Amino acid sequence: QVQLVESGGGLVQAGGSLRLSCAASGIIFSINAMGWYRQAPGKQRELVASITKDCSTNYADSVKGRFTISRDNAKNTVNLQMNSLKPEDTAVYYCNANFRLIGLRWGQGTQVTVSP
Repeated sequence: QVQLVESGGGLVQAGGSLRLSCAASGIIFSINAMGWYRQAPGKQRELVASITKDCSTNYADSVKGRFTISRDNAKNTVNLQMNSLKPEDTAVYYCNANFRLIGLRWGQGTQVTVSP
């Protein structure tokens, strides 16, 4: 059994920064791609950023230049540094990971609220 646990969400004013972290635990052989998604009220879950095992990254157009995804393969963690936050970034943020021999798993989500 593997588990993903997010941390670092909260309330911030527009223009501020937050750093989200996601740690994987359990019996882990290796992790392929990892990513961050978000879901705002009344909207579908959308990709924010993803990162491959060799650290190639992909970002949604709406966050390019403001957010940075990174990972530590030794610690089985993935982080999302969010700068210049906007009210439209308000959402529940979820991490996911594609575990070798297990498949895709999701974290429980962490709330990010950006006030005007």
